[in-house]
Amino acid sequence: MKQIHIYTDGSSRGNPGRGGYGTVVRYGAHIRELAQGFVKTTNNRMEILSAVAGLEILKEPCHVTVHSDSRYLVDAQSKGWVEKWKKLGWRKADKSAVKNVDLWMRLERAAAGHRIDWKWVKGHDGHEMNERCDLLATEAADGKRGGLLVDEGFRE
Repeated sequence: MKQIHIYTDGSSRGNPGRGGYGTVVRYGAHIRELAQGFVKTTNNRMEILSAVAGLEILKEPCHVTVHSDSRYLVDAQSKGWVEKWKKLGWRKADKSAVKNVDLWMRLERAAAGHRIDWKWVKGHDGHEMNERCDLLATEAADGKRGGLLVDEGFRE
């Protein structure tokens, strides 16, 4: 299996507010950057979407390490929260509804067939790829990486 590294970050200007994601996908010396901004969304949605975007471009099963400064994203995957939420009908243990179900489901589809390791990195701490993703995400949120889209899954 190819060894792929996906670096991710999400941003929002207000929460909710304008937002964006930045993703860097690295395979050996090959690097691809992805970014998109949205008119109104949340930071957590952009954190998830950043990982989704990176996984969705992979064309064959790979061993992937996803690097993220989002505890929400990394813990939900590595601690089995998503599997528990699914078993409870997308409810948390306290019976409240899970947020961002559309993106958790999309992430699950994008991850299918891959072997994924989830790695948390401290944000804004000089990690080169995390800093690059942050720049991509904030530029996308500011409309500097193309137009701002409507986040169809966002709910107030």
